[in-house]
Amino acid sequence: MKVLLSWVREFVDIDETAEAIGRRLSLRGLALEGLDHLPQNTARPGGGTDAGGDWLLDFDVTANRPDCLSVAGVAREIATVYGLPFREPAQRWPAAGRGAAPDPRDIADPTGLLGWPIAGTEPALAVPVTPVAPTPAVGGALPISIHAPDLCARYVGALADVTIGPSPAWITERLTACGVRPISNIVDITNYVLLEVGHPMHAFDYTTLAGPAIVVRQAREGETLTTLDGKARTLTTDMLVIADAERPTALGGVMGGADSEVTSTTRRIVFEAAWFKPQMVRATAKALGLRTEASMRFERGADVTAPPVAMTRALALVEELGAGTAVGGMIDVYPQPRVPRTIALDRDRISGLLGMTVPDAEVTRILTSLGFGVDAAAHGWLVTPPAWRVDQHRGVDLIEEVGRHYGFEHLPATFPGVQQAPAASDPRIARDTRARRVALARGFSEAISFAFIEAAAAAPFTGTDAPVALANPLSEKFAVMRPSLLPGLIQAVSHNRRHGRRDIQLFEIGTRFSPRGESRVLALAWTGLATPDHWSGARRDVDFFDMSGAVEQIASVFDRVLTPVVPEPGTVAASVLVPGRAATLLLNDVAVGFAGQLDAAIADAHDVPANDVIYVAEVDLDALSGGDTSQRHATSLPRFPAAVRDVALLVDDALSAATVRGTIQAHAPAALVSVVEFDRYQGKGIPEGKVSLALRLTFQSAERTLTDAEVEAATSAVVQVLSSQLGAVRR
Repeated sequence: MKVLLSWVREFVDIDETAEAIGRRLSLRGLALEGLDHLPQNTARPGGGTDAGGDWLLDFDVTANRPDCLSVAGVAREIATVYGLPFREPAQRWPAAGRGAAPDPRDIADPTGLLGWPIAGTEPALAVPVTPVAPTPAVGGALPISIHAPDLCARYVGALADVTIGPSPAWITERLTACGVRPISNIVDITNYVLLEVGHPMHAFDYTTLAGPAIVVRQAREGETLTTLDGKARTLTTDMLVIADAERPTALGGVMGGADSEVTSTTRRIVFEAAWFKPQMVRATAKALGLRTEASMRFERGADVTAPPVAMTRALALVEELGAGTAVGGMIDVYPQPRVPRTIALDRDRISGLLGMTVPDAEVTRILTSLGFGVDAAAHGWLVTPPAWRVDQHRGVDLIEEVGRHYGFEHLPATFPGVQQAPAASDPRIARDTRARRVALARGFSEAISFAFIEAAAAAPFTGTDAPVALANPLSEKFAVMRPSLLPGLIQAVSHNRRHGRRDIQLFEIGTRFSPRGESRVLALAWTGLATPDHWSGARRDVDFFDMSGAVEQIASVFDRVLTPVVPEPGTVAASVLVPGRAATLLLNDVAVGFAGQLDAAIADAHDVPANDVIYVAEVDLDALSGGDTSQRHATSLPRFPAAVRDVALLVDDALSAATVRGTIQAHAPAALVSVVEFDRYQGKGIPEGKVSLALRLTFQSAERTLTDAEVEAATSAVVQVLSSQLGAVRR
C-alpha cells in the first residue's frame, strides 16, 4: 500500500521523518517495502507546503489487514504507535451545500472510522437518508433493490449533477504517486476515496440506466457484460451483478460495465458504495481472470459500515472540486444491520501469552487508539472490535494487537525452563550432513530444486513406474512429483551453461517420489574440467572415472563399498545414460544408484548446449546409511612395517577391475590390508581378448613384522584364487 506522508499528516500530526515512521511501523507488523522521495509537494491547497517535496511510503500489507489498505488505516496505525490523536476526517470535509449528502455526524458511526466517540451499538435501522419521492426525471431519487442480500449486505447510492473535466493538480499528483492513472474528476474522486478511506466506489452514467433503477442480483446463466477494459465476459449464476431494469451494468465488487461508463458527455451520475461477500468476489475475480483494486479489497473483507462514510466523502469532494452538486440524499439499503460482537480480554491471559506484563493503561490506550470499544470488566476488559477489523475474532487476536503496539522489544531476555531433555536429532540429519561435507570437499556446489516437475522431464527417470501426479497442479511445469533429483540438477546445469559457466559441479540432497513411497537420495552433475584449470598441469575434461570416484568416496564415509556393473535393459540407468559409459551401483547385490554420462537427447531436452558432456550420478542415502553405526572405534597406528607386492595378471578384457578386487577381498588372508589397481594395459604382447591388470597388494600385521616367506605365501594364495575363479594368469 503506497501512501504519501503529506496525506497521512491530514489525519495525524506527525513530525517524524518518513524513514523513522517506516522503521517504527515495520517493528509493529506493517513492513516498509519501499521509500521514495518526490520533488513536488502533493499537499492539498491549504494543507501546508514543504520545500523539500514529499515522501512516498510503500507498506507490505498482509492479507488479514484490509483496513491498512488506505491512508486512514495507515494513519491510525501511526497515531497508535506514537501515541498521537487521530484527527477526525469530518473536520477536513467541507460542509455540503444544497441538496448534498447529510452531515457525516448525522450518520451513525459505531466503528469510529469518522473519528467521533464510539457508540455502544449500531442502529437497528438503515442510516438516515433524505426521503425523496421516486421521480427519476426530476427529483433525483433512484429505486434500489437487493435481490441477493447474502451476497450484498449493504448498498448505498446517491445522485449528483456534474460537469466532467480534469481534476486539480493535487488530486492527480496524489493518484499518480500511488500508482493510479488520473482519468476525469468524477472517476478520480472514486479512486481518491478508495485510497483515502479504503472502500471501493463506482460511478454510473445516470442516463444509461434503464428504468432508471439499480437492481443487485445474481447473474443469469450465459448473460454477458462488457467490462470497462473492453472485454465481453460471459457470466454464471454464482456471480453478482449490479443491473438496471433490463441488463447488467457492473460486476459486483470487481469492475463496472462499459455501457454505463462515465464519459465527457455525462451530466448526471449515480455513485455506488456497497459491501459484497468476500468469497463471491474472490470466486468471480478468479473465474474471469480479472483482479482489480476493488476486488482485492472486497475479497479480503470490507467494512460493512463504510459505504455511507465513503459516499459522504465522495459527495463532499464533488462540491469541493467544483465538479457538481449532490441531488437529494443518500439511499441506503441495509437489510440486516451488523450486530457488533464483544470479546472478553483477560488480564492474566495477556501476560501468560506474551511473557510480559502490559500496564492496564497501555492496554486501554492501544485498543482505543486502534478504534476498539473498551469497557472495564472484573478480570480485564470487554472489547468491541470495529467493523473494519475483520481479523479480530478471539481474545488472542486482541492480545496480538496489544503485544505488537506495546512492543516485543519489552520482552524480558530469559532462558526458558527445561522440563525434559530435548529429543534426539533425527539421524538422517547427521547422515545428510556427512554426505554434504564430502560432496563440498570434492568441489561440488549444493543446489536446491523443486520437488514438482514437468511430466515430460520426469518420464525418462521413472523406469517401470508411473510418475506420481498432482491432483491440482499449479501449472503443467509442476504436474508430477520428481522421481529423481537429476531433472532439476540438469536444468541447473543448463541455466549455468547459458550464462557463460563452463566448468560446473552440482549436487543435491533431497527426496524422490514413486508409487511405492519416497526415499532420500544424493544426486551429482558434473561437466567441464575434471580439475581446476592451472598453469602447472594439462587440461582434462571430466570422465566416467571422476564421477564414479566421487560416488565411491561419498559411500566410503558410511563404510560402504559400491560395485559398478553394466545396467540391465529397462532400468533408469540404461534409459538415461550413454551405453559403455554407464554403471549401476550395487550394494550387496542390490542396486542403490547409478553413474555415467547423460544421454544427449535428455541434455538437449533441457536446452543444454550441443556437444556438452555431462556426467551424472544418483545414490540412495537410505540404503548407504544402513551400514553406518552410531559408534565408531579408533585403532592405534601400526607399529610394524608393511610389505608391498605388485602383481600383473592376464584377465579377460570384459572382466571389471571391481570384480577382481572383490574376489581378492572375499578370499584374502588376514594380513592383506589393501588392494589397489595401478595399471591396465591392452596392446602389443597381450593376447586377443585379454588385458593386463596390475595390482598392488599391501600386507601388514598388528602383532609382528611379516617375513618374506609369509608375504610370498599370501601373494601366491591370492593369485591362486584369481586363477581358479576368474581364469587369471600371472605374468
